[in-house]
Amino acid sequence: MIAIDSVVSNFELPSTSDKNFSLAENLGKIIVIYFYPKDDTPGCTTEGQDFRDHWRDFIERNCVIVGVSRDSIKSHEHFKEKMQFPFELLSDVDEVVCQQFGVMKLKNMYGKQVRGIERSTFVIDAEGKLRKEWRGVKVPGHVEEVLNFVTEHYNSLVIN
Repeated sequence: MIAIDSVVSNFELPSTSDKNFSLAENLGKIIVIYFYPKDDTPGCTTEGQDFRDHWRDFIERNCVIVGVSRDSIKSHEHFKEKMQFPFELLSDVDEVVCQQFGVMKLKNMYGKQVRGIERSTFVIDAEGKLRKEWRGVKVPGHVEEVLNFVTEHYNSLVIN
């Protein structure tokens, strides 16, 4: 796992809109990465909609938002189009970035232990340092909490 205030190693993942997302190519902006378990499920849909509905507020604060799950790009494209997300979704089918951020967990689902993504959000400053993390996220009110953090700490996130 990455410690708060340490530099996040560069990564690149396939992204919706026929792109690749590279952390290094987005330095200079505040990067909000949210990890979610599965496309088109109730909690993940609500979380994505909340980021969508606050997207302009994040953009005004020099933020890039990306969502990450283990779903395929094809699944992401459908989910993004259906929900009209203005941000990209990244596909981590090999769990490389999930492992980097330590979001893979054993969870109980219908009485069975399954391995999956623990809903988590990370804020990376303009220099590539991890500045805040939320793990085991509960969706209601979460996006507003992230936006409040970015707003309150904007000067230190953009200029160190």
